[in-house]
Amino acid sequence: MNMSIKAFVFDAYGTLFDVHSVKEKLEEQYPLKGEAISEAWRSRQVHYFMVRQLIHNYASFEEVTSWALQDALQVNGVTYNEEQVEQFMSVYEHLHPFEEVKDVLHQLQDHQLVVFTNGTQALSRPLLKNNGLDDMLRLLTADEQGIYKPDPMAYDYALKELGVEKEEVLFMSSNPWDITGAKSFGFQTAWIRRGKGEFPKLGFVPDYIYEDLTGILAFK
Repeated sequence: MNMSIKAFVFDAYGTLFDVHSVKEKLEEQYPLKGEAISEAWRSRQVHYFMVRQLIHNYASFEEVTSWALQDALQVNGVTYNEEQVEQFMSVYEHLHPFEEVKDVLHQLQDHQLVVFTNGTQALSRPLLKNNGLDDMLRLLTADEQGIYKPDPMAYDYALKELGVEKEEVLFMSSNPWDITGAKSFGFQTAWIRRGKGEFPKLGFVPDYIYEDLTGILAFK
């Protein structure tokens, strides 16, 4: 597509922020198991919110993330208590942005820049602030509608808030399920590969594929 982009919309977790930066804290507490716990935590987090969406029984991102963490700890054979769960959960407010994120956002400041996440305002706003991004990005959350991406209603909510046409949105995510949802809805999409290999065969393909966010600077 060649239509001009009026809104750059970014997924948060895995796209702007490295969800596996939690493994540093996990490794301190559970040596040699931090990476395995982090991987299990993320995969279960996504699986669990998909299940809650499918059964139309919404639970917040914090709740789902806490459940996923506890199960990830359990399956990796480590002991934990409520205080440790709270400590690990607090790391989600301090996830590290990927290396190129701040520079790319700075170069796009003349455009409408939005982060659209499944996380809640209470969890996501401190994350933006702690990384100095709160003045660069508008925050929209699917939680405000009690739904999760990739439900089409989530992208429809974002579109109404953006005030542009579907084709004027470039939606970025490293998560294929999110790209598939956005593409099916009608957004232009850019899959941020981040070393993940080939896009899965889901019947949709991204409009663009980039190794990191610097690729979208072509739309400046």
